[in-house]
Amino acid sequence: MAKRGRKEKDNWKKKRTAGISGKESNFATYIFCEGQATEPKYFQGFKRYIEDNPIYRDMVLIEIEGCQAETMRVIGKAEEYVRENKITKGQIWCVYDKDSFPSSDVNGVVQRAEVLNQKNPDVQYHAAWSNECIEFWFMLHFAYYTANNHRSEYKKFLNEKFQELGIGKYEKNMDDIFETLMNGGNPKLAIRYAKRIIENGKGKTPAEIAPGTKVYELVEELAKYLPEELKGKFA
Repeated sequence: MAKRGRKEKDNWKKKRTAGISGKESNFATYIFCEGQATEPKYFQGFKRYIEDNPIYRDMVLIEIEGCQAETMRVIGKAEEYVRENKITKGQIWCVYDKDSFPSSDVNGVVQRAEVLNQKNPDVQYHAAWSNECIEFWFMLHFAYYTANNHRSEYKKFLNEKFQELGIGKYEKNMDDIFETLMNGGNPKLAIRYAKRIIENGKGKTPAEIAPGTKVYELVEELAKYLPEELKGKFA
């Protein structure tokens, strides 16, 4: 994440507090993504629909930051952001992939989050990791998959599914990735499949659950604020 100038940070603070009507503490969600394209564009889909929801649009705050940083640096960027913007309450989500990074780094985000959460119960950090990558979460919208294959296989699988849907090849920077997965896939099944994999890996570290993902936890949190006609696709 590029370092922000003073003016940009001040503008962000104004945006952060505008229209929340004193309820920011209950509905503030800050999402820090390892990449700058794939993950932010996916979660921007949630943000768009939530901001169009008349029930929550003036109550819920969702901020999404593409960090262009790996594993431990993602939570480091999140801590810096919280500190510089004087955030006193909210849910902080770190979205990152294992890729080829050391297991100690992948597990370290979870461990660091636990330490931070003990220090301040009002600012809670969460690790929405994927092993090996976010595409595994996308793939679960179409099939239950447990083979520990290289991440290139996930993208090959998505290419085939997207072509079946008539939308061409899967691309990492697709603007409509949220809608494609929500309407062409099955988010409810993806959540169920991801939970089953985590349950089967109980007692293991994120690096040991291969493949696996906890992105579903963030998805479940955001889905609470979607318009009623969309909630049923997730729960």
